[in-house]
Amino acid sequence: MEENSAIKRFVRKWKRQSKVLRIFYFSITLIYLVCLILFTRSVLSLVGIETVIRVIVLLFFYIHLFILGFGGLLLLYTNKKKLLSVLLVLSSLYCAVFVVAFYYIDKTYNIIDNVQKKYVNYTSVMVSLQATENYDTIGIISSKEDPTGYVIPKLMIEEHGIKGKLIEYDDYISMMSDMYDGKIDAMFVADSYVTMFSSYDKFTNVGTETKVVYTMTKELENVDNVTYSTKKLSEPFTLLLMGVDSTGDGIASGASFNGDSLMLITFNPKTLNATVFSIPRDTYVPISCRNGAENKINSSAYGGTSCVVKTIENLTGIEIDYYLKVNFTGVVKLVDDLGGISLDIPISFCEQDSQRRFGEHLICLDKGYQKINGEQALAFARHRKTLALGDFQRVQHQQMVVEAMAREIKNIRSVEDFYKLLDDVANNIDTNMSTNQILSLYGVAKDMLINMIGEEDFLTIEKTFLTGYDLTMYVDSYRSFVYTFQYYKQSLDDIVHLMKVNLELEKPKLIKSFDFDINEEYSAPVVGKKYFNEEKRELLPNFVGNSKSFAEAWAKERNIPITFKEEESSSPQGQIIKQSEHNGKLVSLVEKLEITISKGGTTVTPPGDNTGDDTQSDSLPDFKGWSIQDFNSWKNKLKDMNLIIDVVELSVDDLLTLEGVDLKNDTIYKQSSPKGTKISEISTLKVYYYKGDGQSEEEQ
Repeated sequence: MEENSAIKRFVRKWKRQSKVLRIFYFSITLIYLVCLILFTRSVLSLVGIETVIRVIVLLFFYIHLFILGFGGLLLLYTNKKKLLSVLLVLSSLYCAVFVVAFYYIDKTYNIIDNVQKKYVNYTSVMVSLQATENYDTIGIISSKEDPTGYVIPKLMIEEHGIKGKLIEYDDYISMMSDMYDGKIDAMFVADSYVTMFSSYDKFTNVGTETKVVYTMTKELENVDNVTYSTKKLSEPFTLLLMGVDSTGDGIASGASFNGDSLMLITFNPKTLNATVFSIPRDTYVPISCRNGAENKINSSAYGGTSCVVKTIENLTGIEIDYYLKVNFTGVVKLVDDLGGISLDIPISFCEQDSQRRFGEHLICLDKGYQKINGEQALAFARHRKTLALGDFQRVQHQQMVVEAMAREIKNIRSVEDFYKLLDDVANNIDTNMSTNQILSLYGVAKDMLINMIGEEDFLTIEKTFLTGYDLTMYVDSYRSFVYTFQYYKQSLDDIVHLMKVNLELEKPKLIKSFDFDINEEYSAPVVGKKYFNEEKRELLPNFVGNSKSFAEAWAKERNIPITFKEEESSSPQGQIIKQSEHNGKLVSLVEKLEITISKGGTTVTPPGDNTGDDTQSDSLPDFKGWSIQDFNSWKNKLKDMNLIIDVVELSVDDLLTLEGVDLKNDTIYKQSSPKGTKISEISTLKVYYYKGDGQSEEEQ
């Protein structure tokens, strides 16, 4: 009875309290609880970031929840309205803090989580050199995992009822070469094929020479989304930076890329020291996904990111922990988000804008130190045509842009600017780093912020330069001559040693001598930038016109098996008229030789006699005014001519000399050798054409 009486007294006293105050108390308590749960979820998602501080903060707010729940109830019961009001106001302020913190933490986490693209919109196209309704033979990639070379083409074939016979290929280059040589009528490839192939001499005008027959886009799992390492970013790690040189915004619309920009970066979070190794795109190396067959390193990109990673690992002997694929067009936004970057531009030049447009859209910069915007930074990073060292200087310029962007990060002053930059970064990159691994960079960023206070160079970046020599060789897969860059092993060894030292895998070499001149400003040496005296790779000579004894002695000296046969010919008896392997091929790839020798005794039609056949003249015509299509028809009729042909766009300087001329798209206006030059007397021919806005007259 006494217990019931006590409860009744409690209820009567409770009911005498203000109803409004009771409702307000319970509402604030419930809101606080919900907001605290959301805040807790957000704070716990920040794995590896100030763990002790996060625990202390959460403990403080949960203690406050206890005080609010039980202490507030006691204050309400005892009618201590002033103390209760203070508690409720304070709790309301905490709720506001929870909401703001939850919003920004959740926003940051979602942006970072979007950096790793789990799904990609892949686009595959069927292309051909001819416009027809019937395609008897069609090339397709043999790998059943290739989204644009096999998976989507199979769907395309079913949807459009394509009837041609499918010819499987292990690589895109051989497939494109066969289409150019008329061995197949069409082929399936990624929609970025123009960017992929236009850097090769044989396919310079692939954009104007081919026709897109069918197109299909599908959202599929990102085949490049592979984890290579579980290494924490608080210890030294490697990062492969790969350039996607597109004209679009964002990177989630396809994973294929041209591989023109490859930077292997090592970073030591303890010393805040980085090494940057830019690998020239024409570097001739074994390609991992082609069973070690050598090719230009940018061709490894056709096999996807895993092929690029494995190829570079085999080249350097360094394990790559993470990759970062960057849409270089996104550089425009990123630099603008930073308010521009300051660079010492080494040359004056003009370059197309981010959409590859000429005319009024050209980006021109003068030599000298200046602040540049996003479009100018991209033009500087892309430009190579007027550079003395071509692609070698371009990769140095790209390093300068990356370094300048890193310096400008410290100038971000507002939350809005930070999120704009973060959003643009996430939209224009793809990586195999998990969200938690990216969050672990917080510790590195904190150290950098501490070190950069009052310091101009808070981050040390050691640059490298791979030296070597140019070698134009005949490559079977292209069935034509190809320019390559052959690196010096000593140069690569120096660069690899530097990177391994930064990764704490090797000890630095002791410098036993040092030259110093007080009158000269000291500059840090660029590792690898030396001239080495290494034996150059040998190419197979052209035996045609030489004697049997010459070929025999040459083969014997190199232990290459050689056989001879005879054929009737108009050439003098005993003179070599054919060889089984094309001249200009790497001798290391030649396993045996078959040489054909003239018996003499017959007469053949000379090359210059066009009567009754399709044989071309043995001298150059005047190509001025020819369309690209007409020139390609002439080029494709060349028979057994060891001639390197390069079709290039008119430079800005060329366009200035043609001022007043009514320029037509895809039309030739200049050639390297004049009309009437004997084809047999030249090894290289360059013709220069006007590209205009990138559209053919037919399209316009």
